[in-house]
Amino acid sequence: MRRTDPSIFLHRGKVGVLLLHGLGGTPVEMKNVARHLAGCGSTVLCPVLAGHCGTEADLKATSWQDWYASAENSLAALERECSVVIVGGLSMGAVLAAMLAARQPQRVHGLVMLAPTLWYDGWSIPWYSFLLKFALISPLGYWYRFVEREPYGLKDEMLRHVLVQSMFSGESHMAGLEATPSLALRELWRLVAALKPKLPSTRQPALIVQAREDDIASLANLHYLQRRLGGLTESLILDDSYHLVTLDRQRRLVMAKTAAFIDGVAERHLKARRQEHDRHEAAAE
Repeated sequence: MRRTDPSIFLHRGKVGVLLLHGLGGTPVEMKNVARHLAGCGSTVLCPVLAGHCGTEADLKATSWQDWYASAENSLAALERECSVVIVGGLSMGAVLAAMLAARQPQRVHGLVMLAPTLWYDGWSIPWYSFLLKFALISPLGYWYRFVEREPYGLKDEMLRHVLVQSMFSGESHMAGLEATPSLALRELWRLVAALKPKLPSTRQPALIVQAREDDIASLANLHYLQRRLGGLTESLILDDSYHLVTLDRQRRLVMAKTAAFIDGVAERHLKARRQEHDRHEAAAE
């Protein structure tokens, strides 16, 4: 049972930003970015996705469609406060954000993908991990757990120590689960499979951030998205971070780049709306 609700909601201006955490993660991993964007004037919402911030059993009981429903409900909440909405996420949250953008092109005006994880192919992933998909077919697959391991997505050793202490304290609402159930991984693969055909028709401007030394998801994830997304794409490749780019050594660079991207998206959208209004005014005369 969740002991507390770690959702983050920072009400500021009419530009809204929806930030989605990773698989088995928590909104706390988005807190730095959320605070920075709110400081720049955006209204920011970081919800708890269905099945998260509780037990492994809670997560196993959900599907990617449940996670998506959480994201879409949060989008609706932001729309009640904001006229422009940008959706972003970390790791699996980035994939989920892309699905929201693909399915809701009129409601989502920009996309931020931080360490997007289409494949677990980073340097810390065991070579035999490809066998997991076959193991899931067997009776033992239900019980398999992908246990977090060094370096836990963080290059900064001090931050890593704090994260590990929190993760193994049992307070999943703070640092997430210490292991990801195999069924949750299967749902991520299903989400990725559902998203891939939609990428060419996803035309919102997108920012993709990935670490060159990402221990979980290699640069192949970024390159794939660059080639397949249908709209204007900006990229930032970090040279001193691992997977958790919102927490690691270059988090301030990530925050600044994200804020600048959001400002650009909002400015272009509002300019287009003003031009459309002027055309209607001119036609009515």
